[in-house]
Amino acid sequence: MFRPFARQETLRLTMGQALIKFLQMQYSEYDGEIQRLIPAIWGIFGHGNVSGLSQALWEFGDELPYYQPTNEQSMVHAASGFARTRLRTQTFACTTSIGPGATNMITGAATAHINRLPVLLLPSDYYATRFQGQVLQDIEHPVSLDMSVTDCFRVVSQFFDRITRPEQILYALPEAMRVMTDPVDAGPATIALPQDIQSIAFDYPANFFRKQIWRIERRQPDRRRIDEAVSLLKEAKQPYILAGGGVHYSKAWGELREFSDKFGIPVGETHSGRGALREESPLLIGGSGHTGTPLSGKYAAEADLVFLIGTRLADFATGSYSAWQNPKVRFVSINVSGAHAHKLGALPIVADARDSLRELTAAASSAGIRPNPGYVESLAVDREAWLQQKRDTVYVQYPDERMSQAQVIGVLNAFMDAGDTLVCAAGTAPGDLHQLFEATGGRALHLEFGNSCMGYDIPGAIGVRLARPDEGEVYVFLGDGNYLLHPMELKTAVQEGVKLTVILLQNDGFQSIHGHQKVLVGHSLGNEFRVRNQQTGKLDDGDFVEIDYAKNAESIGLRAWSVSDEDELKDALVQAKSETRSCMIVAQIERYSRLPRSGIWWDVFGAEVTADDVTKQLVDEREEGRKGQRFYW
Repeated sequence: MFRPFARQETLRLTMGQALIKFLQMQYSEYDGEIQRLIPAIWGIFGHGNVSGLSQALWEFGDELPYYQPTNEQSMVHAASGFARTRLRTQTFACTTSIGPGATNMITGAATAHINRLPVLLLPSDYYATRFQGQVLQDIEHPVSLDMSVTDCFRVVSQFFDRITRPEQILYALPEAMRVMTDPVDAGPATIALPQDIQSIAFDYPANFFRKQIWRIERRQPDRRRIDEAVSLLKEAKQPYILAGGGVHYSKAWGELREFSDKFGIPVGETHSGRGALREESPLLIGGSGHTGTPLSGKYAAEADLVFLIGTRLADFATGSYSAWQNPKVRFVSINVSGAHAHKLGALPIVADARDSLRELTAAASSAGIRPNPGYVESLAVDREAWLQQKRDTVYVQYPDERMSQAQVIGVLNAFMDAGDTLVCAAGTAPGDLHQLFEATGGRALHLEFGNSCMGYDIPGAIGVRLARPDEGEVYVFLGDGNYLLHPMELKTAVQEGVKLTVILLQNDGFQSIHGHQKVLVGHSLGNEFRVRNQQTGKLDDGDFVEIDYAKNAESIGLRAWSVSDEDELKDALVQAKSETRSCMIVAQIERYSRLPRSGIWWDVFGAEVTADDVTKQLVDEREEGRKGQRFYW
């Protein structure tokens, strides 16, 4: 009989048992701090993993706590929220049954992949032995007998493998760990586990279970690129910084502030980059891009040199390649990924953001570069005008209207403390927070807008709370349409004693996409929660559905309030903060209010041919913005 590793000490374990023992010995190291890479596992047990991984966890998982969600998608969101809060130094594993249990994870995997967040996904799979024939909950492909539903994970994973022999994890698991701790490759690692192989034994080398430390390295900048960037900065009259999520993962907050201050460069932030300047600064111009501030839109359009720091340049940030209108604009991109660093024809600094900014600041100082006084003075005037506009027109109560979403954000700006985190994902909420929330003074804004995934908010916030168990309050900011997609993870929060305060914005529908529909189509269809009109047979001209969200939350075990004005909201926030259990504040808000435009266009195609005059006029107006699109290379 063939016996590999015969001259080494071995342990006879099932594949599932070996996997669980291996995970408990994996550590990450970042800037000298060593911690468990995967400190816990989430799962829903069913056909495929209940007799394999659940048995392994019961017998060998003493140091791998288990969390029980209500939906497989949600547990990936919780892992993503945890990983992002821990700056990608830790994450969770997630196990599912085969079939729908596995495919439920795909949206979560896509969200993690788009946001470059490491998560370990362990979907169960068919019987590798095939003795059983076609199995329950799997596809039967007409020409590929080795294909299963878990192949769907290939396009939303940074690493994918299917284990068809128990010894294959000796190579698959270390590669998954490498991918998840690589600053460039970080993202979901999926290892599909056939249900029979999970329970089959093998003599594993004992050294497979030794402590392993995966160092997260800082790639150093090329000095020639630094010198070229300094030459560009020396010539620039109106430089501009677009700060992305990479600033956070690199811990480059102090270096970004010093670079901005020393050379008088205004800083705009992407959705994931909000809070890159952690303290208030006269050079902070807030959210940048299509949903950003009018102030950032103006300075982006006029910039002659743009520093792109840790951003992958999605279309909201670039205005679909229309944000920068200065004909002489040049770009310097600092990014660990060469693919992102070379976008827009930028001068690429393919390196760690913190260390690149340190070298760039030192080199520019040595070159004698100083701020442009007139540029800094004009920014101060424009910044004050924007602050005044917010006071005069944004945070005000208009007659005969409900409280606006902007007013809710204004109350949170005044109420939240250092250490508090606000979590948000989809709808109008991320855009409004991107423009208005003050992510300074130790308050964190956690926006998932890479995938803008409805249903992320509550499980993502659970992940944030698990990552910061003793730091401030965790608030969830979401609309009623978003809430209805995944409300039951509140059960998980109650089950684990995880304190969240959910601020549910009741505007009776999907008002973000409804506004988009009205701008491009001019008519409403299918975006509001209305009772079907029995006379017309339509959904869009009936009465609004009446839903008591507060009672819904109370039925799960939360304390809940319904509020309709700022005073009631403030009072509810005070009471919620004193609670030890999770809470929900239902705020009835104006359905159709909108914030001032950033001035940055976003490309969405309307109907090229239509007999409807309203739609035609809107499409023609929208197409005017296309004149600003540019090819920057």
